[in-house]
Amino acid sequence: MRVLIIGAGIGGLAAARALHADGHQVTVFEQAPGLRTAGAAVTLWSNGTGILGELGVPLDGVGAPIDSLDSCDRHGKLLTSVDVAQAAARYGHPHRCLPRAQLLGSLASGLPEGLLRFGQTCTGAEQDASGVCARFADGAAVPGDLLIAADGRGSAVRDQLWGGDPGRLTGWATWQGITPIPIGITASRSSVLYLGQPGSCGLMPAGGGLLQWWFDQRWAPGRPATPQVAVLRQRFGGWAAPVQQVLAAITDADTGFFPHYRQRVPRTWGRGRITVIGDAAHVMPPTRAQGANQALEDAW
Repeated sequence: MRVLIIGAGIGGLAAARALHADGHQVTVFEQAPGLRTAGAAVTLWSNGTGILGELGVPLDGVGAPIDSLDSCDRHGKLLTSVDVAQAAARYGHPHRCLPRAQLLGSLASGLPEGLLRFGQTCTGAEQDASGVCARFADGAAVPGDLLIAADGRGSAVRDQLWGGDPGRLTGWATWQGITPIPIGITASRSSVLYLGQPGSCGLMPAGGGLLQWWFDQRWAPGRPATPQVAVLRQRFGGWAAPVQQVLAAITDADTGFFPHYRQRVPRTWGRGRITVIGDAAHVMPPTRAQGANQALEDAW
């Protein structure tokens, strides 16, 4: 079958690998000029790494293994510790944190030339009993047998299929990045979440001397979306080490902004020859650390 996939993110590329391996004629359309290199790291739990293994995406030596999840108060006092290595051992699939760009590159590797088409912004799709047709901002119309909308939270196909954008802002947002910071956590196998009145700070090793860091705090439309790092230093000032070392090392250029959305997920995501996967279907905050894994489950 001719399968059109809108979006070359984690879900779209994973679906492309699986469908191409099954012998289908697959084309992926991505609005960006190339594979995205922005973004911080992704955490892959056993569900995600197990699927990547089935898709033939090796993870040996990539990123950092994660064996425990610790929570501390703002003074550094340990509150909880979860041994997630037990789940990895039970299911036979490890937990890893790695740069998003690295994962996208691995998913795209081995796909035939011409399967990925960049600079293509999908504006909608039509379908009937004979097929589906994707329409693009440059006026192009591409026919196919099936269409998968994997184009993220702002999916135009999802909005058309579902009758609008179901996402609503929660009043919280994440500021995050991935930076080479030589502290103990960077070389460890543990993720640590610090909690306090302004919000939370999470730290997780991402391999290669890189640290995945994030700050969650309240945010509402109308407020600056990308506060200066100086604002983060002010709001989280006085927190225990190593939060202070992280705040001293990061820059505005390191920092990405992700508002949190909540939405009701319908029982049926698609209709006819079109379906929706990944963040387009079930957006979640970055700190849930399941967005990438759920997109992989959708593709699988």
